[in-house]
Amino acid sequence: MKIKIRSLVTLLLLLAAFSQLQAQQKQAIYNATLDDYAYRYPVSHFEVEQEGEKHRMAYMDVAPSLKVQNPQTVVLLHGKNFMGAYWQETIRFLATNGYRVVVPDQLGFGKSDKANVHYSFHQLAQHTRDLLESLKIQNAVVVGHSMGGMLATRFALLYPDMTHKLVLENPIGLEDYRMMVPYKNLDELYQEELRRTEQGIRNYHKTYYTSWKPAFDEWVRVPAGQLRGADYPMVARVAAMTYAMIYEQPVVHEFSQLQVPALLIIGQEDRTVVGKAYIQEEEKRKQYGQYPLLGKQAAEAIPNAKLVELNGVGHIPHLEATEQFHKSLLEFLKQ
Repeated sequence: MKIKIRSLVTLLLLLAAFSQLQAQQKQAIYNATLDDYAYRYPVSHFEVEQEGEKHRMAYMDVAPSLKVQNPQTVVLLHGKNFMGAYWQETIRFLATNGYRVVVPDQLGFGKSDKANVHYSFHQLAQHTRDLLESLKIQNAVVVGHSMGGMLATRFALLYPDMTHKLVLENPIGLEDYRMMVPYKNLDELYQEELRRTEQGIRNYHKTYYTSWKPAFDEWVRVPAGQLRGADYPMVARVAAMTYAMIYEQPVVHEFSQLQVPALLIIGQEDRTVVGKAYIQEEEKRKQYGQYPLLGKQAAEAIPNAKLVELNGVGHIPHLEATEQFHKSLLEFLKQ
């Protein structure tokens, strides 16, 4: 009887501790550079210079856990509403298959500085190139998800000799948003960011997936923690500027100029349109963000591109359909 009582007490204490941890996590407060949020892999910093000022760019550089000679490097580029940490399972998968993995937090995102500068895909690509050169990496496979797909495309256009292969995972920018989404100036976008709420972030993230899983809470909890921080006006300003970057700097018209082997991995349930809420007519909203069609169009436009269509999968295959995404990625890397 005493053993049962002890076991019950231990269980209750564990449940209480777990509940307390959950409560703390839900009420986490993070600053602009997520200093109190731990990534799964060690984070280093690289100094970049822009507009006469120096800023810190965070990145992870993970060595292969499977020993191979001259391991190929894979660079993972995150989406707008994320940071490098959400690649953690893909980092582990690639490292165990013998790849070196470099994962930057672009300037303005994650643990990198929230610099008050002009944001452009050209400049972010240059920062990424400078980071790779500092790591003595001359050539890499570049993988971009969502906004990272636009950046990966720009990187491959600017630096084809450094781009061994290009992988686009449900990239945004497969259509020109200027042609469909009403223009919002920077002040309007900034005020929109200041009105964000945790529930609003959660509701938007739910559109990324066909069904919600508890694991996805992490990618809501982190930006929600920044909402509660004193640095949030700075974070909001950068978020507005990077929205403008996406809106004003399309890459879709340059797909035909890509010179490297390319793979598109497209979740077929994705209907993402940047600025969709600004489109007043419901029928017009339904016309855009049709990824089954957009994926095919992009594959036709990019010379010798391969298309993998994932049925029943939304905007983030590497989180929602991890095994399928990894299988397609690895097959392409080994070709």
